[in-house]
Amino acid sequence: MKRLEGRVAIVSGGGSGIGRATAVALAREGAAVMVTDIDVAGGEETHGLIQAAGGHAGFREQDVVSEDRWIEVVADVMDAHGRLDILVNNAGIGTGMLVTDMPLDFWNRQLAINLTGVFLGCKHAIPAIRKGGRGGAIINISSVAGLEGAAGLAGYCATKGGVRLFTKALAKECAMARDGIRVNSVHPGIIDTPIWTKIDQGGLQQISEGVGVAQPGANALSPDLIAATGAPLGYAGQPEDIAEGIVFLASDASRYMTGSELVIDGGWTA
Repeated sequence: MKRLEGRVAIVSGGGSGIGRATAVALAREGAAVMVTDIDVAGGEETHGLIQAAGGHAGFREQDVVSEDRWIEVVADVMDAHGRLDILVNNAGIGTGMLVTDMPLDFWNRQLAINLTGVFLGCKHAIPAIRKGGRGGAIINISSVAGLEGAAGLAGYCATKGGVRLFTKALAKECAMARDGIRVNSVHPGIIDTPIWTKIDQGGLQQISEGVGVAQPGANALSPDLIAATGAPLGYAGQPEDIAEGIVFLASDASRYMTGSELVIDGGWTA
């Protein structure tokens, strides 16, 4: 049987990279997936890929910083399916910049998307999951940058470290409530996603999704080059590598895991 047959999931930031691979993998395992992203074209493409493969999916444009939009997305899922079982908080951004050069609005924007967006998703998904009466799984995407520091990524590290400990605290809250909801974090290393083509040549560099290693003044970086110098396996991971870990955490195969960190980094943090 498909591991997630009959379950319903929301995946934020599902328009590309890890989010897209995750949405496709969840649908392949039988889940009905609501894909959300601020990138409408990317989100609709993911939606189309799932449908073309015979899966069940929907798409909603979403800015994860908006609480009203979270309320609407969860309500849409409940109206369509009558339940919610899985939430994957994947949407995120990264800014490669020294602390002394970082404008306050850049700092605040990372906090809002990477940390507040995760908080809002959990806040509004948990009551919906509880209504189903059979528990569920929340998977928050952190990073290896949430486990160790990186010069030039202090703001990103702060948000991803925050996701890590927020996940642990929320896992204990749900365990105390005996609601059957497990909450875990995933920590990708260098993953070959479109993020690398979004790194500018110098100036203020904005990169979206993934671990986000930015070097001010550098050209767009090759993930294989970075991985070869930092990951013992010597090559970059693929979005599907992270998606498979997320499917595991969403399934009953991980039923005794909550508050845990799943590190998928080619040995980077070893």
